[in-house]
Amino acid sequence: MNDKKHGIFKLRFDRLLSQSLWRQLLILGGVLLVMLAFSYLLLSFSGADWKAFCQSKDMSQWLLPVYLLIDTNALNTLYIEGHVHGWMLFASSITFLLGAFIFNGIIIGIITNTLEQRVADHRKGRIHYLRTGHYIILGYDDMAPSIINHIFSRDASAYVLLMGAMDAEVIREKLRKRFDEQQMKHIIINYGHRTSPGYLKDIHLESAKEVFVVGNHSKPEHDAINVECVDCMRLYLADKQERPSRITVVFKDLDTYAAFKTSPLFKDISKLGIEFTPYNRYAGWAKQVFVKRGYRDFGSASQKYPYPSVFGKKGILPQDERYAHLVFVGTTNFAVAFAMEAAHVLHFPNYPEKGVRTRITFIDLHADKEKDEFITRNRHFFEVQSHYYRDLSDASSSTTLQRIPPLYFNKDNGYEEGADYDFLDVEFEFIKGDVFSQRVQQLIRTWAGEHEQKQYLSVFLAMADQRQNFVMAMNMPDEVYDHEVPLFVRQDRSDNFVTQLREADSKTLSYCHMEGGELKEEQRHARYASIYPFGMNETAYSADDHSLRRAMLINYLYCHADYDTLSFPGMLTLDSIAADDIWAEARALWQKLDVSLKWSNLYNSYTIRTKLRTLRAMRGMDIEDESRDGDLLSDEETAILAQVEHNRWNVEKLLMGYRKPHRDEDKYEYDDYAAELSKNKKLYIHHDIRPFDKLDKISKLDYEFSGYMPWIMRMTEKQ
Repeated sequence: MNDKKHGIFKLRFDRLLSQSLWRQLLILGGVLLVMLAFSYLLLSFSGADWKAFCQSKDMSQWLLPVYLLIDTNALNTLYIEGHVHGWMLFASSITFLLGAFIFNGIIIGIITNTLEQRVADHRKGRIHYLRTGHYIILGYDDMAPSIINHIFSRDASAYVLLMGAMDAEVIREKLRKRFDEQQMKHIIINYGHRTSPGYLKDIHLESAKEVFVVGNHSKPEHDAINVECVDCMRLYLADKQERPSRITVVFKDLDTYAAFKTSPLFKDISKLGIEFTPYNRYAGWAKQVFVKRGYRDFGSASQKYPYPSVFGKKGILPQDERYAHLVFVGTTNFAVAFAMEAAHVLHFPNYPEKGVRTRITFIDLHADKEKDEFITRNRHFFEVQSHYYRDLSDASSSTTLQRIPPLYFNKDNGYEEGADYDFLDVEFEFIKGDVFSQRVQQLIRTWAGEHEQKQYLSVFLAMADQRQNFVMAMNMPDEVYDHEVPLFVRQDRSDNFVTQLREADSKTLSYCHMEGGELKEEQRHARYASIYPFGMNETAYSADDHSLRRAMLINYLYCHADYDTLSFPGMLTLDSIAADDIWAEARALWQKLDVSLKWSNLYNSYTIRTKLRTLRAMRGMDIEDESRDGDLLSDEETAILAQVEHNRWNVEKLLMGYRKPHRDEDKYEYDDYAAELSKNKKLYIHHDIRPFDKLDKISKLDYEFSGYMPWIMRMTEKQ
């Protein structure tokens, strides 16, 4: 028992000694008092000479022990002057030696140890410097540098505090590979756990400008811990006067990410005046390819690498029979996220005119199983829309393309084709087979031969094995390279090799061939001029504040709509309001909005870029020419884009979890009970999921919105 008590005492002493400088100085003060008392007693036992000496010098009896303890020359001075001798000399010598040991030894040791300890604490991230106006990143993985780069691109002088439970020196070394010394001076690394209120207090969470909850993608519990972190921050910030403006939370799983688009799980965060934004790296990359159409180089925030249009260089016109065709090799998270985002934003005016749909194809050796999972995830989409399946595996004897009717709305259940189902302008195709097999290669060869003639083909190599993606990109059928089919290659790390290979092959070469006995010559780019990397960790985070501002304006318009006349405020009315007042109200309305409606407005905003390129093509302009984006639309242009908007909206609602009402729930079937049946919308049953020409007067809002796109463009140009 005594050994146990002795061990506990030593443990407590070591903890006390190692915790802070003040505790070390407190221990030193205690030792000094003990030594002072001991020296006083020792001098008292030596005789009366020391008291007589103190009286002769008009000195307090306590000052002589202190003098001997702290002054290294005290004993020498007293001895030379003949003031000490006999037992007093012995007592004074002992006191002097104790002082020399304490002050020349322990104090120097404490100072040295303190400096070393402070350096060690800094390196371990246990010292807190930043108190206000900083950006906070909670957790560390390969996405964190891209967030830091995003922050520096907006504010080069910003300070970033990164808190993680990893070794701070390991994190620092990883960041040194990506940031220069000047940038590293603005990155503070602290050790801590993002779910602990104590650590949130240390980093002054309440006074940060913005917070990014990253976590660590390698951990299977990543999403659950990030959710716990957000809840912990909510409780911490509830009684604070200051709060960050936005909390961005990274979710690894696509289903978790999707849940936050429709479920107000963190509405209490919004009530605190904080913008809560879920983020998924796969969907984020999809937006870079389809919406922003470019990514920024990690080493230079000003260097942007553009992506090609997946619907051609001239766009898709109302009378066009060509369609956008996206082929995904593999059914990884990247492929699924890209396909979902493409379905949200790729809508064109030739579907109402020609019935031509955007086609999204998956090629996978296990497509039969992956197909079922994808359909289950998006069941309400496939309840109303047919899909296609083809088995090109070596074991298959039949390679016929099969059309599989909708799961619920079909003629066997008594529904009318065209009115009740197959009215969406996006369709999915699943092909079972190995991309390296001759059957699949031949199919890709056929598609590539139709590029820009019958379809606009894009191929996405999104397999889990990065090497396989690269090998396939280098060895596609010749037709893919000859017709310059955009070829997107997933790369986990650097984009340098693929980018340099494309730039090296971007030179124009002459291609000669015989046709009808005559020599023909045409200009082509070299073999790898149309390969593009995506998925790099270094640029995994990409905020789209421009689309967010447009989404706020879209919500502003709908909030001010007159639902009796189904019209927005007039242009003259909007122009008479100060822009700052509109933005202030738009932001306030956005904060009050349900999370599902926020995403609805965001998806509407994302597709504006596609609509504008369509509009430019309809006006006979280059699809990248922005000079007339602020011009008012003609009645014909408005009517065409109104149908495109409703087709987009149909897909958006179905992919977000809404479903088309069954016959006994449909207000269009029972006009007398329309008001009661319309309440089902709160249960994600939406009666307006139907063809555009089968809507009632509500379709006027699609016309209204399309006509106000120029106003949205003018307002966001000022931002």
